[in-house]
Order: sequence, then C-alpha cells, then structure tokens
Amino acid sequence: MLLAIDIGNTNITLGLVQGEAIIAARRATTRAGSTADELEVLIDGLLHLDGASMSDVTGLSLASVVPALTGVVATLADRRGIQLMVAGAGNMPMPIRVQRPTEVGADRLVNGVAVARLYGTPAIVIDFGTATTFDCIARDGAYVGGAIAPGLELGLEALASRTARLPSIELVEPSKAIGTDTISAMQSGVVIGYRALTVGLLEKIRAELARTEKVDPTNIQVVLTGGLSAAPWARTLPDVDAIDPELTLKGLAILWALANGDPIVPGDLTVGWSGSAAGSIHIISEHAK
Repeated sequence: MLLAIDIGNTNITLGLVQGEAIIAARRATTRAGSTADELEVLIDGLLHLDGASMSDVTGLSLASVVPALTGVVATLADRRGIQLMVAGAGNMPMPIRVQRPTEVGADRLVNGVAVARLYGTPAIVIDFGTATTFDCIARDGAYVGGAIAPGLELGLEALASRTARLPSIELVEPSKAIGTDTISAMQSGVVIGYRALTVGLLEKIRAELARTEKVDPTNIQVVLTGGLSAAPWARTLPDVDAIDPELTLKGLAILWALANGDPIVPGDLTVGWSGSAAGSIHIISEHAK
C-alpha cells in the first residue's frame, strides 16, 4: 500500500493508494517543528480513521515544501524500512523549461505531471493553497513556468492581524460588491476581489500560453486544485474544465508507478466526475473529508 504525502506550509495532506485507486485522503495542520515520533503519531492516527495503519504502508511518495519535515519523513521511512521517493526537479518525467528548475516547488511539478497525464496538454493548474500558484504545461508535457500570488486565507489573516478593528470572517461570497457593514465589505474585498485576481491572471496566462503553443485558448485545459478549490466561489470561475482537490496526491501516485517501472497510469484516479453538461465544471473529489 502506497502513502502519498503532500507537505505544504499550511497543511499536510495524505492519500492512501491501494492498487489503482486513492482509497482515502486526510488533512492535518503542518507543524514544521515536528519530530519523527510526532509525525508518526499524526500519520498513524489519520490512517486509523480509515481502518489502516503505518504497518500497512510499503511505500512513501513525498512532495514537500518544508525542508525540515522532508528530513523527518526520511527518518521515519528509514526506521520503518519503508521505501521513500521524494519528488523534485531531478526525478520529474518531463522537461522543466525555467531558469532554475530546482527552485520550483515539488508540489507544482507534481501537479504538472498529474494534469498532463490525466487531463491532457497544454494545461494550466491553479492551486489554491497558502499561496495561489498558476502552473503551465506545454503541448509536449514540459513545465514552462507560471505565477505565484498570496493565498486567499493568507490575505484574510493579514487583514485580521495587521488591523486593529477588522475581524476574522467566513470566506463566503456576498451577494453584492458594495458592502453595507464591515463583514460584508471584507467578504467583498477578499472573496470577490480574489476571484477577480484569479480570473484576470488566468486570462493573461492562458493567452500567453496559447500564443506560445500555437493553439486556441479554448484548447488549454484549466484545472483547479488545493484546499479551497472546491469552495462555492471557485465553482463559478469561468473557463475552468475541472476541479480536482486531490490532483497532487494523484501526481505522487503516478510518479511512484513510473519510478517503479509501471507504465500504466492508475485508471481509477480519474473517477468521480460529477455533472455531464457540455462546458460545465467537473468536480473530482472522491474523499472530501
């Protein structure tokens, strides 16, 4: 049984892969100072929620943007005798056409592998995490760069922590842009404003990628992922082909299969489409928990 682990600055996401399917996915808060013992207790506890345990795991596929925890996972894998694969620029099955490939976050590269194999190319992945990242994949499957913006929750936290009178609010899109009280005004600025940022940046990136790849913009696959990708406001974004909160975990499963000589992309990783109307956004979330 494979355990895919995506360690972000805010959350650690686990995906339990058995055969050709992600059978469970869980999420916990990232604690950069965790020891190997603490991380093992956390992972084992999350696995127990789905009737599994660390003793069931025979392989670990890791993407991490927290170097301290990368080492902790390596220590845990070593003492458990579990094979570990750490995703990075050096083991991506695709060209990386940027100035400094090793500086690109492992999760961004893994998303690129996943979107190319599961949705086709050219493609753009928008990952709503601590930062919101836009990543572009060329027609030949190469990673060709993208953009990074502060994440939605990061902006909200900055408003609440750096101002004396602005409260923390729920991330709900208000019915109108002109707020009539503090909360609705903040929701307008944060949610509607962030939606506008996403739409505007996507439009420019999509046009540039279409020119570079000599394709019609409508032929570029746009996939949303990350913790906030299934939020109601994200579902209304235009020109989005799919919402796949587990895209990074699927990419880690694909990388593991390829690294171990299995040329077959796990077929069940693409199941779970909801909706069938032409032009609609498909939300792929088999294990939203």
